Amino acid sequence: MNKDLEQLIIDYATKEHTEISGSLIEKSKDNLVSILLDLLTIYYNDVNSSAVRELVVAKVAGYQSRSEKLGYNGFRQNVLTGAVEQCEIKPRNFRTNSSAKNQSKLNGDGNFGDYSWARFQRHQEENPNMLVAGFVDGRLIYIFQFSFNERTFISRLRKRLEDALPNGDVSGRYQRNASFTFKNYQDAASLETIYTAPMQILTKVKSYITGSVFNYLEKAAE
Repeated sequence: MNKDLEQLIIDYATKEHTEISGSLIEKSKDNLVSILLDLLTIYYNDVNSSAVRELVVAKVAGYQSRSEKLGYNGFRQNVLTGAVEQCEIKPRNFRTNSSAKNQSKLNGDGNFGDYSWARFQRHQEENPNMLVAGFVDGRLIYIFQFSFNERTFISRLRKRLEDALPNGDVSGRYQRNASFTFKNYQDAASLETIYTAPMQILTKVKSYITGSVFNYLEKAAE
């Protein structure tokens, strides 16, 4: 990916538009054309633009992103141990202009689609880091990180699998909505707040965030 585009995507999610405009004005015409073409290529090949949000979350959290649809979303090398750490990224974007009648607030949630007992077992064995992020109209609001093998978290996923696949994996059948929320990992020992938007931004989007998540972010931003 064009490095200038990569930086622009991150800036869009973390900076004010006036700062971004100033940076773009300084770029050459050819550079801007290259950025735009790369952006269109990414956007039009991803129906809901989740790939762009995953890129932002990976880079801000210090991971190298992966563009492949299958497998983990990113990786990094632990500087102390040398081990390669994988991450699963679960971003959600709250759209203030959405026509949806019951759009739920940002509640630290995420979802595994097409989930199976085999995939769950692999995640337990490999214990990736979970990166759960919330955006409002494309603006990054938070990134939470925790280890997959936290007790309350895997208990939630196990329950969702039992609902859909009570007798184990069945060919062609999956749990389509292995969902979780902040309450399923809020007491995790490994929970870290990797990113919190500035307090003035948090206050501005407060009505789009559940009380428990907002209170947690407010403390982290102090």
